[in-house]
Formats: sequence, C-alpha cells, structure tokens
Amino acid sequence: MVEGIVIERAGQKLTVFVPKENKSYRGIPLGKVKKKNKVYAGDKVRGRIVDSESFAIEAIKERKNLLIRPPIANVEKVVIVATIQNPPFQSFLMDNLLVVYNYLGLDTVIVFNKIDLLDEDGKEEFRRWYTIYKNAGYKVIKASAETEEGIEELRRELSGVISIFAGPSGVGKSSLISKLTGKELRIGEVSRKTERGKHTTREVRLIPFEGGFIGDAPGFSRVEALNFMEKEEVRFYFPEFLRYQCKYSDCLHLNEDGCEVREALKKGEISCERYKNYLKMIREFVPWLKEVYD
Repeated sequence: MVEGIVIERAGQKLTVFVPKENKSYRGIPLGKVKKKNKVYAGDKVRGRIVDSESFAIEAIKERKNLLIRPPIANVEKVVIVATIQNPPFQSFLMDNLLVVYNYLGLDTVIVFNKIDLLDEDGKEEFRRWYTIYKNAGYKVIKASAETEEGIEELRRELSGVISIFAGPSGVGKSSLISKLTGKELRIGEVSRKTERGKHTTREVRLIPFEGGFIGDAPGFSRVEALNFMEKEEVRFYFPEFLRYQCKYSDCLHLNEDGCEVREALKKGEISCERYKNYLKMIREFVPWLKEVYD
C-alpha cells in the first residue's frame, strides 16, 4: 500500500498528498475507515492510487494527537500569532492558548506580527510584552509579513514539522503563511468598528513546506483552559512558576504559607499581568494582589 497524508478537509471533501508521487489526490475512504473513522487533516493514511485523480484510503495510522480546534491531527508545533495594535493585543487569549497547547504536549512559538505598523506607544507596549514572554521562557519572534522581518527565523522553526498557526482573526496568520510558502491565501481586513479581524479561512488544510506542513485554519477569539484540564493543573503550564519550590506540593499560589511564587511576584521576578491571567483562568481572587499590582 501507498502512504499519504490528508492535507485538506472541507466538508466531506478530502485531499491526500502522496510524497512518493509529489502529488495530491482526492481522498475516498473505504471499508472500516468509511464506516468507523472520521478522517482529519494531518492524518497519515495508507491506501492505493486508483487513478490520476483518486486515492482510496484503506487505513489511518495511529495519531500522535488530535486537536479539536482547529481539527488537525499529528501537530508538532503551534505558532501563536498576535498583534499589539490592529487588532489590539489580547493577553488573556494568548495565555490560554499557551497553557492549552503546552498541556497537549505541543511546542509553541509566539509571533508578534505587524511590527512595522506600530506607533510609538505601540512600540513601547510591544517591548513590554516581548520581555514578559521571553522572561517567562517562551520563544518569541517579532515579524512583519509586509517587510518580511522575522520570516527567515520562522522558516527555521517550522522546517520538517507539521505546524499550525493559531490566534484571533485579523492578526495576519494567512499573510505570514503566504510569505513562507509562496501560496496566495485569502487575507482579511480588520473591522474598523470592532477592531477585530474578519474570518477569512473556513476550511482546514495543510500546505507542504520544507519537509513538513503548515496548517491554515480558521481564526478564533476564545479558548478556556478549564475546558481541557482541572483547575489544579493550570499552574503546571506557566513555566515561570516551575522555577520555584513552594512549601506544599499542591500549592495553587494563592494564599498558602510558604508560596515562593507569591514571593517572586512581589519581587518582580514574575509578571503581574501573567499572574492576573492565571487567576482569571482558575476563577480565583486574592486580596493581596492590589498591594503588588498598581
């Protein structure tokens, strides 16, 4: 049998890329696959080439993972794209995405796009958030699809892996993918009224890219960590918290005695903005925070 990878699912339409042939075919599920399995973009499949246009899918190889939103299998790396302005930066969404994707075992890269469009206030705000995420331990890239700043650095990060771009609509995910792959994708504008992006990507597809694939998927504006994990688990996915040894192993970094995370926060070693987002995620409040965060 021949091996391929599903690179597009749009409704019931499936497209299978066969590396050996360097060609794409319409995927047709057969037998058990048709009756018992749903096929997703990213699925590695086995089957046979029926004719010049069709590939019969007879088996799906075991998945490393399966994301629900966007629905893509076997993802290895996630590029979380954000902008400081146009549309405004949403740190709570960013931190939820980081927590959820790290929980799912995926490598993450933060990209701040549209750097060339920032005014002086925007540049100052960018420097602040860039420092916050770098200090927390994340890989952060500043980029511009227009000037191509950061494109080569991003290219090195994504070569040879299956990756997806995540983040709200309007931040320029499709523009960055177009620059990387040379494929023209539908690119939306930011609504002047809402300052949020308009959805332009509706189907899920993977674009072959330097030994790997890049996923182009719909943008979204909301994700909640507690839909994926228990409240007590969220703390494990803030990497800066893990540098400290609290007195109690089950410390939630709230009001417990001997909490080193709280002391680090007071010393300025941990970002107040990140800690506030942590509290919001687990739906807790601590009265002492107003003494630290002005």
